[in-house]
Amino acid sequence: MNFLAHLWLAGPDEGARLGAVAGDFVKGALPGDLPADIAAGVALHRAIDAFADTHPAFQRSRERVSGAHRRFAGVMVDMFYDHFLAAQWPAWHPDEPLPDYAARQYALLAAHRDRLPARAAPVLARMAEHDWLSAYREVDAIVYALDRIAGRLKRPAPFLGCGEALRMHYVGFGEDAVAFLADARAFATQFRTS
Repeated sequence: MNFLAHLWLAGPDEGARLGAVAGDFVKGALPGDLPADIAAGVALHRAIDAFADTHPAFQRSRERVSGAHRRFAGVMVDMFYDHFLAAQWPAWHPDEPLPDYAARQYALLAAHRDRLPARAAPVLARMAEHDWLSAYREVDAIVYALDRIAGRLKRPAPFLGCGEALRMHYVGFGEDAVAFLADARAFATQFRTS
């Protein structure tokens, strides 16, 4: 998943939500100086990623991606699922409108910037400035975000335009996302409480 799904699946614990975001910036073994609450959130992030890789709905979504973009299918599906979570937010998180939820996450991340990996700071600043979490509701925002990712690659050409797959197979990706998100919520809840 991308940022929205990982934050949502991390639940109410602030450390877990910080780790949900830090998980994209911590590779390999967990650094010894990473605070324990954030490390637990990174562990949840990694467990969710592993769960996604084996989930039948996630695998179906990866198969929907054309051969030309298949190498990037995991990243694409992560973003697509964030779109469906955002677009159907009241069904998944009825107690709080998405813009309010997003604002709380940005405030949390800003308040704990010094506890997160340094390389996360510019990304998180852009995320808050442009309200990525709420923007995910729009297909155009997903297409744009994926093209921006392509622009950071050494060879962006094979990745450019991959967001159009969301438009082409919107219903199928949406059905897969609903199936996956329900199971991922149950998995994350069990992981957090065990």
